[in-house]
Amino acid sequence: MTGASSTLPPAPPPVRVLVVDDEPLTAEAHGAYVSRLDGFALAGVVHDGRSALDRLRQPGVDLVLLDLTLPDIHGIQVCRALRAAGSTVDVVAVTAVRDVSAVRSAVSLGIVQYLIKPFTFATFAERLAGYLAFRRGLDQGEGQVTQTEVDASLATLRTTAAPSLAKGIAPETLAAVIEAVRSRGGAWSAGEVASAVAVSRVTARRYLEHLADAGQVDRVPRYGAPGRPEHEYRWR
Repeated sequence: MTGASSTLPPAPPPVRVLVVDDEPLTAEAHGAYVSRLDGFALAGVVHDGRSALDRLRQPGVDLVLLDLTLPDIHGIQVCRALRAAGSTVDVVAVTAVRDVSAVRSAVSLGIVQYLIKPFTFATFAERLAGYLAFRRGLDQGEGQVTQTEVDASLATLRTTAAPSLAKGIAPETLAAVIEAVRSRGGAWSAGEVASAVAVSRVTARRYLEHLADAGQVDRVPRYGAPGRPEHEYRWR
């Protein structure tokens, strides 16, 4: 595998996030969470369904963090209105609603994540890192995809093995490592991932070990040169 180019490609634009929650303190907290994550930018905060729909008629939003219990329109109805209007904006339900019917409706409307309150920042960051890897993987794809690629993309959204991010694990870098390992379809060494993601080998190994501990990648020894075998990592 060739080394990384001396000229790195430009960083992709951040995912612009609209927070929709009727509780001002909760909305403010979730907005602050978004602002702490690399790869994301806060596009605005609104507190009811009609304001959300008005804002989403304008450009500049890629992802909606949508509470379901809004004072004027139920969040599921907001999402139905978006889909009826032809909007393909991604939606993450951020709610205390645990009803099976609500979850089924959310799935049928293409809501990509269902995050139940209350949750920690670490859980929030882990879920959005998975979403970012999913989005970046699709943005970089061209033409047709294989079944394996589709399964791997969806797996980044559904993974719940790790309840929180370990200390020193940044969501943006985690998303880049996930994308690299997932898109290859084979096995990577820490050095190869380091070259692909433009981080040090030590950093790449730390993130790969985090994914292995979470059950997202398989860790197997790679035998070749004499001496201690190097581990390689394959998306599970």
